[in-house]
This record gives sequence, C-alpha cells and structure tokens, in this order.
Amino acid sequence: MLTDGKIVAVKKSKVVDEGKLRPFINKIVILSQLNHRNMVKLFGCCLRIKFLLLVYEFVPNGTSFEYIHKDNEEFPLTWDMRLRIATEVTGAIFYLHSAASFPIYHRDIKSSNILLDENYRAKVADFGTSRSVAIDQTHLTTRVHGTFGYLDPEYFQSSQFTEKSDVYSFGVVLAELLTGEKPVSVLSSQESRSLATYFLLSMEENRLFDILHARVMKEAGKDEIMAVANLAQRCLNLNGKKRPTMKEVAAELEAIQLSVK
Repeated sequence: MLTDGKIVAVKKSKVVDEGKLRPFINKIVILSQLNHRNMVKLFGCCLRIKFLLLVYEFVPNGTSFEYIHKDNEEFPLTWDMRLRIATEVTGAIFYLHSAASFPIYHRDIKSSNILLDENYRAKVADFGTSRSVAIDQTHLTTRVHGTFGYLDPEYFQSSQFTEKSDVYSFGVVLAELLTGEKPVSVLSSQESRSLATYFLLSMEENRLFDILHARVMKEAGKDEIMAVANLAQRCLNLNGKKRPTMKEVAAELEAIQLSVK
C-alpha cells in the first residue's frame, strides 16, 4: 500500500545478475511511455544493487486464462464478456503498434497476460519481452521469445518478429475464447494438440460448431460466432502478409460488438 492508500502490486526479481539488468531497464523504458486504459500502469521502480522491483497498479480479478479454462460458477465468462475482453485487448495492442510515440511489439500476447480489473475490464500486462522499433522498421530480428502455443510459426522459423506476429498470438487468444480449449494440450491427439492447428482444420472442414464452448453455443448467435471465427482464422494465417493489421482486427471486433448490442 502506498502512503495515499493506493493498493499496488510489486514484482521482484528472485535473482539479481548483470544479465537481468538490461531487460529490466528495457521494461521500465517501455512501460513509462505507455498510457492506455486497457494496459497495466507502472507507478515506479527500484534499481538497487541487491534487488530489482517494479511497482504496478493492482489488478484484482486474476487473468482471463483462469476464467476461460476453469469453470467459475460465481462469475462465469459469458459471451458478452468474451467479446468485450477481445475488443479491449485489440484496442490496447493497436495502441502499441500504431498510436504510441513509436511502434512497440508486445511479443508475448496470451490469455495469462490479460488481467481483469475490479469491473472485469481487460488489462494487457507483462512487457518484459516487448521491443520498440523505428517508425520505418518492419521487423525485429531476435532470438526467439514467447510462449509455445502462441508463437507465430513464421517468427519461429525466421527469427524475424513483425506486428503480424502479435496478430497471430491474438488469433490464438480468440480461438481460446471461442472454444475454451488451452493453446497446447499434451493429453490430446496429435491432430488437436495445437489449438491453432485444430481450430484452422475445424474451420476448413466446416466443423467449427463441434469444437465451440458450450456457453458460446448457448449465448451467441450464429452470425456473431462466424464473424469472430473468420477473424480468428485470418489472424492465424500461416502467411503473415495475409493477416489483418491490429487496426483492422480492432475495427471488426468493435463492429461485431455493436451488432450484438
């Protein structure tokens, strides 16, 4: 708790070494320049020799991963909530890509990095692997970072991360919201082990309605489902150039949300 009574969350490094200092400073530089209602705010930091700390706003209701994959009878994840979370996240990522003072690639978009505040509004978190790029720069060439199941296959093969790599990761999140399935399942058959692959195959074979979450089937209209599913399919295109931009994704989701209302 701060002196003014504000509750905060403190992230502390377990081990301090010189190798951790550079990514820590990178995180501070990026976070200090971000200001969006659907992003976790950074209040301050500590760069003492013995420990490294980041002080964030406290986001009380956990991660969207928990609500997607664990049945919560007290607060179930309705279709309206799923659609709103997706729309809020796209707004935040579009801001990163286009509206910030210079473009930023998040590089680790996943449902466990989407927190929910006291009103269950989405807050994109964890910018530890994020990188800023020059205005005219089209990609980053880096050692592969990210989370298995959300990684853009093109990035994995070429080590070149583009804004469309973030779009791919968000496509996996959309598939999660639609199906309730985890991005990777070790218990599933080879065909369905990767959610992205399983989802694309189901779309190609017109089996989408066989893999949807029961609540989505119950609460959403067929047109709404197909609109979101088609968008997810485009985000997951193996050819990055054929994926929509985050601006286009945000506009489409907002239009779907308005049509539902």
